[in-house]
Amino acid sequence: MSKTTRATQALQQAGVPFTVHAYDYDPNAEPIGLQAAEAMGADPAGVLKTLMVLVDNKPACVILPSDHEVNLKKLAAALGGKAAQMMKPADAERITGYHVGGISPFGQKKRVPTVLEQSAFEHAEVFMNGGQRGLQVKLDPRKAAAVLEAKVVGII
Repeated sequence: MSKTTRATQALQQAGVPFTVHAYDYDPNAEPIGLQAAEAMGADPAGVLKTLMVLVDNKPACVILPSDHEVNLKKLAAALGGKAAQMMKPADAERITGYHVGGISPFGQKKRVPTVLEQSAFEHAEVFMNGGQRGLQVKLDPRKAAAVLEAKVVGII
């Protein structure tokens, strides 16, 4: 497994300090974020998952703790929209350039509005997908929010 991805390159270019952590990815796990937390021995609240959504039919990226579900009404409101829905996996892969299970908010092919759940700031460092299945980056959520230009709100 390569530990250099578009995500890690984007973080390096932005000057964001991070560490890379590999784990045994289980493609049959539901949900994937909780499996990643368990495989790494990490608190699920500190392992953030990346979801691709449509808000009023426009793509957006959502980052939240792996042990929670996004409130689609709160998400739509946070982005000034009326309705939000999960994006189809094939569309998520096309827009981000990553495979489902390895979608990182960093280094996506197309830059889209990003929302980060505010509870991520309860942790000094969080894990986020590193751009491929079985690869996480650990970093300060404040630095992640800054580089992503993420809107930080409560969406769970």
